[in-house]
Amino acid sequence: MDWTHILAFNLTLLAAMAAPGPALLFALRQSIAGGFATGVATGLGLGLVAALWTGAALLGLHIVFALFPWAFLAMKVAGALYLLWVAVQLWRSAHQPVADSANPGARAFLGGMLVNLANPKSVLFAGSVLVVIFPAGMSLGEKAFVVLNHFVVEVAVYTAFAALLATPPARAGYLRLKPVIDRVAAAILGALGLRLLLGR
Repeated sequence: MDWTHILAFNLTLLAAMAAPGPALLFALRQSIAGGFATGVATGLGLGLVAALWTGAALLGLHIVFALFPWAFLAMKVAGALYLLWVAVQLWRSAHQPVADSANPGARAFLGGMLVNLANPKSVLFAGSVLVVIFPAGMSLGEKAFVVLNHFVVEVAVYTAFAALLATPPARAGYLRLKPVIDRVAAAILGALGLRLLLGR
């Protein structure tokens, strides 16, 4: 493994993070509603689990899912139900004050972890990307470096989002449109949950 493999992985990771999905949507809303610290805590939770999915893929968990489809199905159903629960809570809290609608501190970190745990497809994606990008026969140290690199990139991106979206203009705009933004976010998360639940 050399620096070109890490560069290719990071570019692929950034492209995947830019695609709208539960993690990005949750992080953006948390940053606007709860402020910088809440956004960073959410990003730490999201980044930790995303990096752990990469570690699991490097250790062959995607092969376990292929051999035991029921394990993947169980995780997928649990994840879909969690996303649907988040969507319902977000919809119901659309008209509540901002202080009551964002998960601060440790709850933000846990919320970020649960959102990324809710999508076992991440390990399958990571497994396919890693096979294409990295050479076979990597040492345990090299695999650990890839996992650490993934975590650092995720946290850096979500911290940058939090810094941008926690600004007074962004927060003022969110406060004006909070019911609409929250219900749109709830609808998208609900749709993603249903897609995960019903998709083959």
